Amino acid sequence: MPFPETEAPGRLQAELMSRGLRMTRQRRIILGIVETAKQHLDASQILRKAHKLDAQIDRVTVYRTLSLLKRHGLVDELDLMHLQGEKHYYERRPQRDHIHMACLRCGKITEFESDLFDRLKEQIQRDIGQTRDYFANRSGSA
Repeated sequence: MPFPETEAPGRLQAELMSRGLRMTRQRRIILGIVETAKQHLDASQILRKAHKLDAQIDRVTVYRTLSLLKRHGLVDELDLMHLQGEKHYYERRPQRDHIHMACLRCGKITEFESDLFDRLKEQIQRDIGQTRDYFANRSGSA
């Protein structure tokens, strides 16, 4: 499944503005990068792209903006620890939950949505009472 498209360009900015947050030029640049990303980006990649548009943007501004977006539920932070150590990636929160399937050989990330996954989440909710804040790891034979 390809990386999900943004429903409406400028959605992240509009969401933050509707919550009374001010939009600086630097924040708008970072939001635009996150919103138009065609792949999962880590903070360093976001900083490099932002620097091309405004050399004054620094690492602190990127991390503060990402933290703000996470607090407001607009982006997800992905800890794909099996790929590159402690690297965290960011993506705008899609309309529908999905699974990130990471190839342990090449590192390619594939996003997967499925009605079966939706039913599995419902079963987990019934059986243990929660589906958020859990990390699932497959074990057993392939």
